[in-house]
Amino acid sequence: MIRILIADDHPMMREGIAATLQAQGDMEIVGIAANGEEAIAQFARHRPDVSLLDLQMPVKDGLEAIVGIRALHADARIVVLTTFSGDARVIGALKAGAKAYLLKDVPGDELAETVRRVYTGSSVVARIAQQEVDHHSPADKLSARELDVLRLAANGNSNRAIGEILSISEPTVKTHMSTILVKLGASDRTHAVTLALKRGYISL
Repeated sequence: MIRILIADDHPMMREGIAATLQAQGDMEIVGIAANGEEAIAQFARHRPDVSLLDLQMPVKDGLEAIVGIRALHADARIVVLTTFSGDARVIGALKAGAKAYLLKDVPGDELAETVRRVYTGSSVVARIAQQEVDHHSPADKLSARELDVLRLAANGNSNRAIGEILSISEPTVKTHMSTILVKLGASDRTHAVTLALKRGYISL
């Protein structure tokens, strides 16, 4: 039996995933969590063979949960199951240690087969998520400071306010914003925020 942990903040989603996998005959649900912190605790308690994690969860998100779980067991087999296909999210999850990245509209039999493949040591990335990664160049990756500027802009701050918060000059903020527009291929700051949200660089 493949022992599985499921972490998702939506009860119906957790129940649906559990029912789908339990029906396979070779899988057993040993832990259920509603947030990233619970996921880490449930992993420590049950030591599942495969953990299925959502990315958008309260208290600690999916990426934090991946890091926390892998701190307990470096070879933990983790499958990200999410609604987001943005390339920055995919790359972030895989770098953190996830072995698979699937979208929540995946058919039940494909989800089960992915769990089996991850259990045996394989890696799996959903086709649409892989297309998002392949579509973008490493050269358009935003720096940590550019992400800071973009997050503050997304919250409605002016260039002057962003500069005050980050302790940099307004012209420096404008320079960062110009670079962001070029990297994202955006026409203005609103478009840049929209693209960054879609790709998973920032979240609101």
